[in-house]
Amino acid sequence: MRGKEAEDFVRVVTSEVKDEEREFDAALRPRWLGEFVGQARIKEQLELLVEGARARGEPLDHVLLSGPPGLGKTTLAGIVANEIGVGFRPTSGPALERAGDLAAILTNLEEGDVLFVDEVHRMPRTVEEVLYPALEDFKLDVIIGKGPSARSIRLELPRFTLVAATTRPGRITLPLRERFGFSPRLDYYSDHELAQVVNRSAGILGVQVEKGGAEEIAQRSRGTPRIANRLLRRVRDYAQVRGDGTVTEESAKLALALFEVDERGLDKLDLAILLALVTKFQGGPVGLSTLGAAVAEETETIEDVYEPYLLQIGFLKRTPRGRMATAAAYAHLGVSPPAATGLF
Repeated sequence: MRGKEAEDFVRVVTSEVKDEEREFDAALRPRWLGEFVGQARIKEQLELLVEGARARGEPLDHVLLSGPPGLGKTTLAGIVANEIGVGFRPTSGPALERAGDLAAILTNLEEGDVLFVDEVHRMPRTVEEVLYPALEDFKLDVIIGKGPSARSIRLELPRFTLVAATTRPGRITLPLRERFGFSPRLDYYSDHELAQVVNRSAGILGVQVEKGGAEEIAQRSRGTPRIANRLLRRVRDYAQVRGDGTVTEESAKLALALFEVDERGLDKLDLAILLALVTKFQGGPVGLSTLGAAVAEETETIEDVYEPYLLQIGFLKRTPRGRMATAAAYAHLGVSPPAATGLF
């Protein structure tokens, strides 16, 4: 197979794998609040808001969901639409490159629809400014023509609900933030809640999972349902190929060891970050760009994907001078900290 053909083959296979992952994710997503595991307080709050809006026959107030990736923000947005019984129109901040893109979506909404904007913090400012009157007054200002002959007209929009999601709430401008009536933050899941997620997903996939197997997967899922479902699929493959198809504690341990996920849910890059801090920079502090160069990874990926969990479990800390490995990180790696670090 020639170089170009090999690249095309890899690209096709990768695309098919991603499509399969998306199909699995869609199949495993709850559709109603009663099916959604975890985030008990937010579920109760949303249930109250939905029932109130439904009783009054009004659209739900605009909602801003924030929190780390994989905790269920997109799922909750779809659940809100299902609970109210209206249409669900998903898009994302990066996809709305021009004001016209947003205008096309808004003018095609039906009364009461839920418009979901993922990664809303990445929406261009020019598009965001068009959104303000739409959120407050359900009106859209459109410029017709160019130059001195240009004029503005205001279009009436159906009353709709914007549900926006972000992993970086600090990057959302204050004028946009103030237009949301409800802004909950999703937290990481407990191991017990993740075991429930694993058992529910296993039932949908037709996989038999023993209690120990579900708990082992949950413990290595980084507090994130999306990761729990992904690990379940990998353990299922292992159990079917090298076992009798049942996910046991032993098969889960062997499968996750094969896929290089350790007992705290850390993968190769997590360990590479910690090892770089410990072995190359004597535990830190070290700047994020330097750390990214040391592990050959983009700084945004480290900051958005890997760092939050390492901070959550106490393996990493931020200081004004940079990132530092903690005593817990040294213990996990089985390395003795230098006496001068002051970690003990």
